[in-house]
Amino acid sequence: MNPYGSAPLARQVDYVFRQLETELTHASAGTVLIHIRNNTVGKYGIRHNPIELKNNSAAFSPKGLTAAQVQEFRHMAVEALKHKKEWTHGEILYDFSVRQGTATASSWSASMLCESNYNLASSPFRFEPKHPKLYERKEAAEE
Repeated sequence: MNPYGSAPLARQVDYVFRQLETELTHASAGTVLIHIRNNTVGKYGIRHNPIELKNNSAAFSPKGLTAAQVQEFRHMAVEALKHKKEWTHGEILYDFSVRQGTATASSWSASMLCESNYNLASSPFRFEPKHPKLYERKEAAEE
């Protein structure tokens, strides 16, 4: 059963980001991934590497996004859905990165990547060659 009912995709994405808020505050860089089927969120999560290698020593990555940055990120993710046009199956990937040691305490950036998926096997389409005689001749020559 779909826990979102028939909620609009924007509301579902907002919900996803609210669920991931704690993880986002502990990730300095990564990708939020959302799988969509029939305009409904299926699975979602974060890909990130919690360990950085600097000067040949492994260290846990610095603090992640602040609560205010997570709220901005969530708003950007919902607004970015306006660029998703006429597809119902696929993935949306939101890449983010926190830059430490800049003029401000920490700045961050994010981007969105949409991937639409189609499955020809589930459509009523069947290949009909334009010149069937040509294919028959090739098959006969191979025998």
